[in-house]
Amino acid sequence: MSDASTTPTPRLAAGDTAPDFTLVDQDGAEVSLHDYAGRNVVVYFYPAAMTPGCTKEACDFRDNLNSLAAAGYQVLGISKDDPATLAKFRDRDNLNFPLLSDPDLTVHKLYGAYGEKSLYGKVVTGVLRSTFVVNEDGSIRLALYNVKATGHVASLRKKLGLAA
Repeated sequence: MSDASTTPTPRLAAGDTAPDFTLVDQDGAEVSLHDYAGRNVVVYFYPAAMTPGCTKEACDFRDNLNSLAAAGYQVLGISKDDPATLAKFRDRDNLNFPLLSDPDLTVHKLYGAYGEKSLYGKVVTGVLRSTFVVNEDGSIRLALYNVKATGHVASLRKKLGLAA
């Protein structure tokens, strides 16, 4: 058996079944993907709460949440941060959607959101900023890897056919 830390995680693609998961949110409550069966869900993975890029991305989701919800989308953010840090992030930036804690990166790896990336010209292993749109039937509609924090939500809205 190979070392899981060096084995590349498989990437998901449109049409794949979204891996189910149960994680703890910023308040310590369990949240499962299957809780949202029959609804469209945006699941996004980000490297670390309260860092500049992750704050920009989270605030963009916050600012677009009403229009995403009106179009039938629930947003879930996932990072390796512990629930207490996620609660601080939510409170500091008035985030209005669940932030889920995946400290051992199990769900990150199920979604292919952890692996090698280039950081300032150096190859490192870490969280890949990624977003997945899960259809009502549990299939992946969009699998977006290595997205940019700035402008990502606007780009996602365009891909979903939502007005700017």
